[in-house]
Amino acid sequence: MLIERNDYLEKLIRYKDKDIVKIITGIRRCGKSVLLNEIYYQYLIDNHIDKNHIIKISFDMKKWQALRNSDELYQYICSQISDDKRYYIFLDEIQMVNGFEEVVNGIKAEFHCDIYITGSNSKLLSSDIHTIFRGRGIEIKVFPLSFQEFWKFKNSNDKAQAFNEYIMFGGLPFAAAEDNPNDKADYLKMICDTVVTKDMIERYGIKDEGLFLSVIDLLCSSIGSYISPAKIANTLKSNGYKTVDNETIGRYLSYMCDAFLFYKVSRYDIKGREYLKTQNKYYVCDLGIRNSKINFRQIEMTHIIENIVYLELLRRGYIVDIGKNREKEIDFLAKEFSGEQYYIQVSYTIEDPDTKEREISAFYHLDDGYKKIVITMDNNPFVHLERGYKKLHLFNFLLDNNALQKI
Repeated sequence: MLIERNDYLEKLIRYKDKDIVKIITGIRRCGKSVLLNEIYYQYLIDNHIDKNHIIKISFDMKKWQALRNSDELYQYICSQISDDKRYYIFLDEIQMVNGFEEVVNGIKAEFHCDIYITGSNSKLLSSDIHTIFRGRGIEIKVFPLSFQEFWKFKNSNDKAQAFNEYIMFGGLPFAAAEDNPNDKADYLKMICDTVVTKDMIERYGIKDEGLFLSVIDLLCSSIGSYISPAKIANTLKSNGYKTVDNETIGRYLSYMCDAFLFYKVSRYDIKGREYLKTQNKYYVCDLGIRNSKINFRQIEMTHIIENIVYLELLRRGYIVDIGKNREKEIDFLAKEFSGEQYYIQVSYTIEDPDTKEREISAFYHLDDGYKKIVITMDNNPFVHLERGYKKLHLFNFLLDNNALQKI
């Protein structure tokens, strides 16, 4: 049974037939290929697009290996176009084709077609896209399953049980569809050992694989904590690495973010209205990957839900920073393109008075009219805090795309 990805499907539908290449990116195995080749394909068929006018090529399949040559690919697509009607061209994992840029740009210029491509950890990284298509491509970032997608797929009445499974094994679609916990763990280990790290090691020609993997492990252990290349280098030196330098660590962090394995969150000084250059945070793309990399060790629950809240804000299209308010830090400053913004603190619980004061004190002196919200897992009905601040249960936030606007 296919897992519905309705938000992404709606994006593809909005861009359908527009004169721009649709570029679907995301970590390996997050569901890009299924979204394009099965879900969106079925939408086109249901809306009376002739199958003969849909050209699908998946370059990671043996049957299409010959078309990894750009000249062969161009000739093949030309041979499949036989009239002046619109063709829909799906090119899956196109980074496996050397010189694919010229093929895509050439087809777009010469034929009446609508082009969709997917890519993950090779050439189709977010930093390359604008260069490749010279402003004629739009990126659609696909994430692993949100909790909303996960819970709907599980069709469970027990939110807490579903959430426990979600934070343990994450939202990669194949892992979500597996019932046996051991099979889930084996799958995640395979993903970590092969398609996640191997792609980066091969792409960037990383020679010290042990050091690179140690940086990944350290980040997995430190989600929600302040990180810098110097801090990582010092930690690794204390663990026996003698020749670690800040520049190498900085490159590794960049590689991991470009490959969608981690997301870097910058600090923004709200009063000074400027970005700060030090002490950023990194959140992992999927908790299942994180847990597998560090053998399913427990970390502080607040950091786990921080990671989930951050990814959900990205899914919903917010621009997300860490907010610095004088000497206090606000977990997330989430901005909409309309100009609306939200100050968000994340804490597993604020029932302890000292914890509550620590969380809400980060909002003090911010009298700009924007909402100040604490997201928690406290199971009580109260939403109003002092000074007009609001409390929002994590499940209500995750299961309602408009929760921030409604509260």
